[in-house]
Amino acid sequence: MKLKLDDAGHVVVSDGRPVFLAEDGKEVAFDYAATLATISRLNGEARGLKERAEAAETRLRHFDGIEDADTARRALQTLRNLDAKKLIDAGEAERVRAEAVKAVEAAYRPVVGERDTLRAALVDEKIGGAFGRSRFIAERLAIPADLARAAFGTAFALEEGRIVATDRSGNRIFSRARPGEPADFDEALETLVDAYPHRDSILKGSGASGGGAAAAGPSASGRHSMTRAQFDALAPAAKIAAARDCTIVD
Repeated sequence: MKLKLDDAGHVVVSDGRPVFLAEDGKEVAFDYAATLATISRLNGEARGLKERAEAAETRLRHFDGIEDADTARRALQTLRNLDAKKLIDAGEAERVRAEAVKAVEAAYRPVVGERDTLRAALVDEKIGGAFGRSRFIAERLAIPADLARAAFGTAFALEEGRIVATDRSGNRIFSRARPGEPADFDEALETLVDAYPHRDSILKGSGASGGGAAAAGPSASGRHSMTRAQFDALAPAAKIAAARDCTIVD
């Protein structure tokens, strides 16, 4: 990237941050303080990884001479069974252990199911709410939030309470303004839309044109409308939602 200069040759600043021009022409306000914090955090993580690796190597020295870990574990288990033989036979111990595991699993299965249901509801609320509140969708897209979610929703996930996004290759989408940090929702969605093969059909002011063309938007009946070209450009999941919620006009 290179610095953006004004007509007088001075660096352009936005909110106190120098503005850079990316290779694709987009303007990025570089957050120097956030970048330094990220570098410091990554250096700390690297030191932690090195210390854990050294500690692991130290512990492994105690196992020098043991080539077959499975055989060693079986030998230890045999010794445990022999110690327990005063109470019950080794084969009986395995049966009792298996029954105990089944009992615990049965007791906690409803709790696990409820946890998974609550997590799914949380993900739906957080990600669905982000689509509904998105300024990028409201200001830049010619399709409503539910169609945008049908087209791009699978790219978003919830990690430790934070929404993150990945591109079509499964790579994390990072912020251009805050290098090393995940992009926020609207920045990630803009990146996904930029890479969408038919993006001109879903952007406001793009796609169909001419005297008879109609842009996507609410009609007099309250339903959204979109052109046939815009509908044909949507992903399969978005087409299903559009057929239900929108009026297709030729």
